[in-house]
Amino acid sequence: QVQLVESGGDLVQPGGSLRLSCAASGIRFSAYTVSWYRQAPGKERELVARISSSDTTDYRDFVKGRFTISRDNAKNTVYLQMNILKPEDTAVYYCKASWILTYWGQGTQVTVSS
Repeated sequence: QVQLVESGGDLVQPGGSLRLSCAASGIRFSAYTVSWYRQAPGKERELVARISSSDTTDYRDFVKGRFTISRDNAKNTVYLQMNILKPEDTAVYYCKASWILTYWGQGTQVTVSS
């Protein structure tokens, strides 16, 4: 059974940092492109960042310079380091693993508020 489990979401003040984790089981994780998406209330889900099987990374402009995506294939885990968080970063964050098939996690809530 394939599972993607996100963790690390929390309530944080503006300017703070969080590190999200996406842990996979049941798939050869290293072969997958893994993406982080987010969905804020009343908005569509949007791509935040992604990392390929060859460790090529790609970021949306609104997180460039603040967020870093990385992967540890030995731990079957992808991370999203989020720095200088803003209230507009508040959303449920999801990870997606794509290769021959696509899998989604259940999401983790990030709230940026003072």
